[in-house]
Amino acid sequence: MRAVVFDGGLRFSKCIPIPEPPKAWARIRVLLAGVCGTDREILKGYQRFQGVMGHEFVGNVEQCDDESWVGQRVVGEINISCGNCEWCKKGLNGHCAHRQVLGINGLDGCMAEYCILPTANLHRVPADLSDKEAVLIEPLSAACRLLDQIQPTGTERVVVLGDGPLGILCTWVLSTAVSQVTLVGHHPHKLGVAEWHNINTVLGVQDHLYGADIVLEATGSANGLKDAIKICRPRGSIVLKSTVSRDEPMNLSPLVVNEQTLVGSRCGNFKSALQLLSRYPDMPLERLLTVSYPIENAIKALDTALNADALKVAIHFN
Repeated sequence: MRAVVFDGGLRFSKCIPIPEPPKAWARIRVLLAGVCGTDREILKGYQRFQGVMGHEFVGNVEQCDDESWVGQRVVGEINISCGNCEWCKKGLNGHCAHRQVLGINGLDGCMAEYCILPTANLHRVPADLSDKEAVLIEPLSAACRLLDQIQPTGTERVVVLGDGPLGILCTWVLSTAVSQVTLVGHHPHKLGVAEWHNINTVLGVQDHLYGADIVLEATGSANGLKDAIKICRPRGSIVLKSTVSRDEPMNLSPLVVNEQTLVGSRCGNFKSALQLLSRYPDMPLERLLTVSYPIENAIKALDTALNADALKVAIHFN
């Protein structure tokens, strides 16, 4: 099958074996795959992953021992847990000590004609969602995760740092729960795309942002956390979304002095994202998709995604 492979170098191949699904797994023919900031970090050495890349997709189930799944259009949660370790037994399957993660850790991803996942990870896509919307369910669910972690009351002053796709999605999600949300970015056209609901947007960090109750960092930069610590009020909360592969020295003493709470936030539940879309069907997900390339031009797709002007880049299969 055709696939995008990283094995120390990035390449397109036509010779990758079609994966065979184990029992209780499904083989999915991929319709559309998204390029994520984590994919870009993998190219820099994140998780030391090698194999077929990609973890955001929408596709049709082609093979499964449960016939009720065959032919269904689906999206899939990316963490595959063992079900037996200490964390799984405590219900923390996303933190399974032996987990595989689609296209990130131990399992070939979805930048290919086919991928495989357990049926327990699959979610049927509602008929009224387009493929361009459905391919964003994975990052939208990651944005929804922060509401479970910080549980805002609705009166907080919230600042989101980073006008990339994840930052915009987090801003949209927060705006459904909080009345004062400001997105900080460096690209006027991205901030224009982000306008929805009751959101404020500003170019660069400004003085009036200081003292925020909650700061969400989604810059994809090692400097993002430094800005978040400065902006957050004493005893406020900082939610860290960026996964950055670089090691850089960082002065964390302000966290101690200001008694700020730092929360790491990763994957979310797809059901939460789908439920949110049912409540807010006007959420403009398709705005985020900048361009879609055929799989043969996947290297160009990843190059485009590295461009600071790009938002969401996808790969399609003809």
